[in-house]
Amino acid sequence: MEKFTVTNNQQNLQFEIDLGDEKAWLEYRWYNSDLVLMHTSVPDDFEGKGIASLLAKTALEYAKKEGLKIIVYCLFVRSYLKRHPEYEVLERK
Repeated sequence: MEKFTVTNNQQNLQFEIDLGDEKAWLEYRWYNSDLVLMHTSVPDDFEGKGIASLLAKTALEYAKKEGLKIIVYCLFVRSYLKRHPEYEVLERK
């Protein structure tokens, strides 16, 4: 399995992975002091390699480390949370 590096591009409000000519990303926004996870995109040629999961985990670990609550609009992150309930405590209820 390839090793991918996630960067938090704060200027573009996305966690991203450089894939050469393409990028995978998890877009976010801020609502008050909450991290709002909007949408994940992975190029077709890179699907099935765990990239979206790595983006989700990185964003959730960032929120945990920074003491942030999250709001989830992204369907992929929503499904990731169902498989990883240890992150549910981060959600704004």
